[in-house]
Amino acid sequence: MLQYIADKEHYSQVLARCAAVRHDLWIATADLKDLYVAAGRDAEPFLAVLDRLLHCGVAVRLLHAKEPGENFRSDFDRSPGLWSELDRRLCPRVHFKIMIFDCSTAYIGSANLTGAGMGMKGDGGRNFEAGILTDEPALVDAAADHLDGVWQGARCGACTRKAFCGDRISSSKTQFK
Repeated sequence: MLQYIADKEHYSQVLARCAAVRHDLWIATADLKDLYVAAGRDAEPFLAVLDRLLHCGVAVRLLHAKEPGENFRSDFDRSPGLWSELDRRLCPRVHFKIMIFDCSTAYIGSANLTGAGMGMKGDGGRNFEAGILTDEPALVDAAADHLDGVWQGARCGACTRKAFCGDRISSSKTQFK
């Protein structure tokens, strides 16, 4: 499969795929905001989806470039499973947007993990986004290797932006400040 994803398909084809993950979900995004998803007739924070995945034993990695806002942190605080189980790392140089689903499918694109990027917003409020959803092994492996290299700190030694790195990559299961 090699599928072009545009605009609202980020919600239906990419974000919705997260809830079906069984083993591993890796997410890398530059911007991270309070994102809501449909839950029956209501809406819930995307963090509640991640919390359920963690409760079911799914390993979730979240790599992002900056601390999220107050609304995100408030939703984060309402999901205690996230505090101890979510593997979260911050790197201010991350600008790529990659999601790896069960090490077998990858999203590589422009959409941040925000409502305007891939959320429930209508066509008039959503960003114009584009990306690729694929299960082609070479692309999945390349995206996973790229994300994992940053995750493991492979680029930290040569980084010239350490002065701007408020939460250096050194350990997992960190909490929001």
